[in-house]
Amino acid sequence: MQSNKHFLLFAILVLLGIYSLQAQEDQVQPLPIKALKDTIIVPGLPDDLGKEFQTEIDSVSTDTIAPKRNSLLSKIEYKAKDSIKLSQKEQKIYLYNEAEVYYEDTELKAGIIVLDYITNEVYAGRLKDSLGVYTQHPHFKQGTNEVTPDSIRFNFDTEKALIWNSRSSQEAGLGSFGSDAMNVFAKVTKKENDSVYFLYEGKLTTSKDTADPDYYIRIRKAKFVPKKKIIAGFSNMYIADVPTPIALPFAYFPMTTGRTAGLIFPTFGNDPNRGYFLQNGGYYLPIDDYADLRMTGDFYTNGSYGFRMQSAYRVRYKFNGTVRFNYENLVTSQKGFSDYGRNTIFNIQVSHAQDPKSNPNSRFSASVNLGSSNYYTNSLKQQNIPNTQNNTLSSSVSYNKTIPTFPMINFGITATHSQNTRTGNIDMTLPTFTGSVERIFPFAKRDGIKKGAIQNINMQYNVRAENRISTVDSLIFKPQMFKEAKIGARHTIPLNTNFKIAKYFSVSMGGTYEDVWTAKTFNQRYDEAINGVVRDTVSGFDRYNRYNLSTSIGTTVYGTFNRGEHRKVQAFRHVMRPSISYSWAPSFDQFYDTYERDDELVDYSRFEGTLYGAPSLNKSSAISFSLQNTLEAKVRDRDSTATEAKKISILKSLNFSTGYNFQADEFKLQPVSVSGGTSILDNKMSINFSGSLDPYALDNAGNRVDEWNINNGGSLFRLTRASMNISYSITSDIFSKEKQDEQNKEARDYVAQSGGRDDDLFGKAENFSERQYKDDKGGDVDNPVYGTKMPWDLRFAYAATYSNARRQNEISNNSLMFSGNIQLSPRWSVGVSSGYDFVNKGFTLTQFRFARDLKSFRMDFSWTPFGTYERWYFFLGIKSSILQDIKWESRSQPPVSIQ
Repeated sequence: MQSNKHFLLFAILVLLGIYSLQAQEDQVQPLPIKALKDTIIVPGLPDDLGKEFQTEIDSVSTDTIAPKRNSLLSKIEYKAKDSIKLSQKEQKIYLYNEAEVYYEDTELKAGIIVLDYITNEVYAGRLKDSLGVYTQHPHFKQGTNEVTPDSIRFNFDTEKALIWNSRSSQEAGLGSFGSDAMNVFAKVTKKENDSVYFLYEGKLTTSKDTADPDYYIRIRKAKFVPKKKIIAGFSNMYIADVPTPIALPFAYFPMTTGRTAGLIFPTFGNDPNRGYFLQNGGYYLPIDDYADLRMTGDFYTNGSYGFRMQSAYRVRYKFNGTVRFNYENLVTSQKGFSDYGRNTIFNIQVSHAQDPKSNPNSRFSASVNLGSSNYYTNSLKQQNIPNTQNNTLSSSVSYNKTIPTFPMINFGITATHSQNTRTGNIDMTLPTFTGSVERIFPFAKRDGIKKGAIQNINMQYNVRAENRISTVDSLIFKPQMFKEAKIGARHTIPLNTNFKIAKYFSVSMGGTYEDVWTAKTFNQRYDEAINGVVRDTVSGFDRYNRYNLSTSIGTTVYGTFNRGEHRKVQAFRHVMRPSISYSWAPSFDQFYDTYERDDELVDYSRFEGTLYGAPSLNKSSAISFSLQNTLEAKVRDRDSTATEAKKISILKSLNFSTGYNFQADEFKLQPVSVSGGTSILDNKMSINFSGSLDPYALDNAGNRVDEWNINNGGSLFRLTRASMNISYSITSDIFSKEKQDEQNKEARDYVAQSGGRDDDLFGKAENFSERQYKDDKGGDVDNPVYGTKMPWDLRFAYAATYSNARRQNEISNNSLMFSGNIQLSPRWSVGVSSGYDFVNKGFTLTQFRFARDLKSFRMDFSWTPFGTYERWYFFLGIKSSILQDIKWESRSQPPVSIQ
């Protein structure tokens, strides 16, 4: 009986313990788990996996430091949705359905989890539903590393693990192209520690479709360091599970994010004029957190080569900019042949912008685009196609400073450059200095209201000094370009006042005094031996002064015609701003000399040919007229809920101007200039026009004579010139123009910085090898069989010029340009840019564009079917920046080199 009591007490204690375990299902339970040696053996796993990455164990058998006792460092937390089963016999805990285990920074979620508290190991796997489909795949997370396998075994003591059919995503990026996701799959993964994994039969892909990737790189064995690198043995590429010849005996995949230094893989090809080539190969170097450097080059087997350097920099809230340098040594044919030629071209682009908030009193900016006039026409880069139609290169580098005193002082230094790519002529100012003192009112209080003519008297001081150079591009940066430089300065002091007459007329009066300095002058004399005028340069400082007086009166006249609020067009409003001005300047004959030619005295000024020219020898007394017009209409809004009528512009401007010079010997009346503009079709179409009307007649030879045209049997005015420009842009209702502009922003910025148009009427500056897709459609997209919406955009530009100054009565310019893009499907898009010159009877630069989104890949095709720049370009490559060097490019080149 006594023994039965002890047995009964033991049974009660056991039942209470089991009940306590079930009651504390979701509570933290410390487990006395003893760490044992890792003895995991995986069937089918090579024994040498990871051996090449292991280090030898120290053979020293004696260690004075006592080894630490293996034990868990913190508590294990676990829970499950359906049940938690404790097996005392197996010394394991079974968690079923939405099971979760937490230990320090390790998280494990799965359909089923088995926790062995003797070996400190945990096993996680999937659950099979009634249809035989596996669900609740294990999700293993340690720190920031996450893995989604089919099953996993993990040891809490050693933190080693074996993972079957693991799937993980790693953010990685190369160079300056941002970051992408690299999906890593492996049949068996051995986790050595927090930072090292060994993979067996793995796959690497950037495909969004992780279940069935359209491509992957198969790796047999590899060492994987999360967020750093993957070092693999033999690797080859599979497309649609079909192996390809693209293979490497070993491979290195960087997994770092941000900017990383590395090689840029070149493009291979063949040029009919220069032979086989390597293009756009080089090196990318991130200098620091604020700047980078990209260096690429080209090499041709006939000796041609090219070098390009690009650097971008940015300091937040201070400044940002880019620097580009392009150099090409183009060789045509081979030495010894009659068609052999060599041409060196270069181009420099600099863009610098300062944040206005960084220093409100000091600002530095730069926009430089200079180089060889034939750089864009000779360069074979696809990106430069639109710039071949640009006739002007311009640059400006300026520094401005404001001294916030009273009066405020402003000064600036500017260097400018203007280059005609057709003629090769270059005009530069190195540099230009400008300065000004704030306008002051000597007869009025500084903060008071200024009334009347006296209090509104104001004066100002301005100075402008220049070193102007005119040369050709073949002499640029050579000593010869500085020999004909013109140096001078002009000081200006304007004195003005304004007031009102009869409440409605505004009157302004004033004058301007100028003092002009020059560094050299020119004396002239007639040489009978050569029967011509000889100019002698006189070096040294010289100056002259001049002044003028002017006054003007103007007003504003409003005219309104009301038709009634019940009508669709309720009213018209016409605004006129007429003004009349008069200017007078004396003769400055004191700055003139004479020389004798054929018994006649010829007047000349030693300041002729200087930077700011010579003062006028003739007295000036002229009056000018101008009339500005605007016409608006008030129409009933189509929206029935609108409470007010809508204003629309019929004529944004219609301006007339002319003048009459009382002191002129002939042609006293100036031609009437007409200009205007408007917008129609909801401001989608812009129309601008201008013209010139001459009141004087022509003789039989087409020369202008001092006789009224109406007295010579003609009309009151003779149309000598007229021009018109029309531009029209429209998009489909669902086609987001802002989104399209964002995708093409980089290409358009490149063309605009190069001096070209900021639209695609001359084609797009496409650089397929470096294009990035910010809004990637790598996954499935909605593509209905019967699609009713196809986004599109369309642009037109028409320009015409009429010339009749000498009765030629001709259309000197008459051209139509257009461009359009249409998205045939969510993954197919096409575009075209072209135009027609009706005067020369030929098409302008024509370009066809095709693009196909192939999920992980992209395909681009650009074709210029005819003309000087006839060529085509095909590209097929991976969109992700991680594997952007896996690509295929093919292109054609012009049959003859452009010179």
